[in-house]
Amino acid sequence: MQSLFLKAKLHKACVTHAEPDYEGSCAIDGSLLDTAGIREFEQIQIYNISNGERLITYAIRAEENSGIISVNGAAAHKADVSDRVIICAYGSYTEAELLNHKPNLVYMDDLNNIVKSSNSIPVQVAWARSAGTFLTNTSGNSWLEEFQCQTANSIQFLKVSK
Repeated sequence: MQSLFLKAKLHKACVTHAEPDYEGSCAIDGSLLDTAGIREFEQIQIYNISNGERLITYAIRAEENSGIISVNGAAAHKADVSDRVIICAYGSYTEAELLNHKPNLVYMDDLNNIVKSSNSIPVQVAWARSAGTFLTNTSGNSWLEEFQCQTANSIQFLKVSK
């Protein structure tokens, strides 16, 4: 049996172009494609953090080291310049292949520079849990920075010191 698993992710890429009249696809800086292990013409899924849209298209190679993330064709209607997106590619793996499988996770800044690479995602933790109360990270920063405390009746913001 084969199962579909995350192969590669470009996390928080910034859309630099949205070109509805360009042939459909998503043009991605060639060096980002290489780092993530995404191949030209490979199917990708794009998750738009800014507006919640999700779409499936394929990757094409943009100029190396250009920082280009161009959402093209019909997909351009689902993204605006400066939107933050997550671009994922998936692969089908056998049980034997999964024993050693690690996805390529590439994290970017506002200019699409790589800030870090990894092959694992930290375990998401609930810092406090009692009847109807839990904490979640709202800033995307370190877990020791800002948290949102939600209860059944109100939303409060807490600062947790390092």
